[in-house]
Amino acid sequence: MAHDHPGEAHHHAHGHDHGHDRGHDGGHDHHHGLGGHHHHVPKDFGWAFAIGVVLNAGFVAVEVAAGLWYGSLALLADAGHNLSDVMSLLLAWGAVALAKRQPSGRRTYGLRKATILASLANAILLLVAVGAIISEAIRRFAEPTEVAAAPVMIVAGIGVVINTITALMFMGGAKGDLNIRGAFLHMAADAAVSLAVVVGAGVIALTSLYWLDPALSLVIVAVILVGTWGLLRDSVDLALDAAPRGIDVEAVRAWLRAQPGVTDIHDLHIWAMSTTETALTAHITRPENPDSDAFLHAACEGLQRQFGIGHATLQVETGEADHCRLSPDEVV
Repeated sequence: MAHDHPGEAHHHAHGHDHGHDRGHDGGHDHHHGLGGHHHHVPKDFGWAFAIGVVLNAGFVAVEVAAGLWYGSLALLADAGHNLSDVMSLLLAWGAVALAKRQPSGRRTYGLRKATILASLANAILLLVAVGAIISEAIRRFAEPTEVAAAPVMIVAGIGVVINTITALMFMGGAKGDLNIRGAFLHMAADAAVSLAVVVGAGVIALTSLYWLDPALSLVIVAVILVGTWGLLRDSVDLALDAAPRGIDVEAVRAWLRAQPGVTDIHDLHIWAMSTTETALTAHITRPENPDSDAFLHAACEGLQRQFGIGHATLQVETGEADHCRLSPDEVV
């Protein structure tokens, strides 16, 4: 961060438990554990990942064997989707483990952003699976293949149970963590897709309309795309350091501007350190009593409480904003 004024003050607020307070040395104040509301490390879903990987990997093997034996593209499409989900669970699990690594050397934030990269990789992996399913469905429309409906219904029914159980294990973290949300969406989509395969196989058994099998696989593709779009969009946004969805940057700016003694806010940046943590930096013009610890602590705690921003760094300047080279909006 640029140091434009000799009288500036900085404040860093974060909730990790390691490290130590360095007091007021050098014009910096570090405040740890703001009320226990913020955690650098994502909630541990290790047991959920382990169970999910084992159940789904076993089910993929069963689906592939049954799909090939009974000639069901819908079953093979579901197996392909489930295989991508096994990979996504492994990616997400690995990212959570990496996020727990302590900062060191050049990686001053540790490896927390691995959770964002994992969610992005999961979205891309799903799109690849979609392409393969569409290609095979088009071929099947030209050459309809007879499908043994009853065995397909049984196998897909097992999939409904397995995927529902796995999805429920991740439901608790789906709202607050994009990485866990990716795992949840994969499993929830799988449950819906497997249910669709059950229904489709039942209709085929009653009507002998075998073209319904590739048609059903395209319905599966649509379900996957709907669930993947939001994950892909949010993952790309966070990978490009956009403010996390749900945080109104202008509302944050207005809140900071309304704090006691503040006359200007500039060089405001908000980005995701991981899928569960948000960071902020800003230059604040506060001519009177700029080094007030009470103001800095209150501002950082307020940002955590109001917006969920747990790692805030505020640079306080005493002069006019025009004197700061980072004041113009077009300067980053």
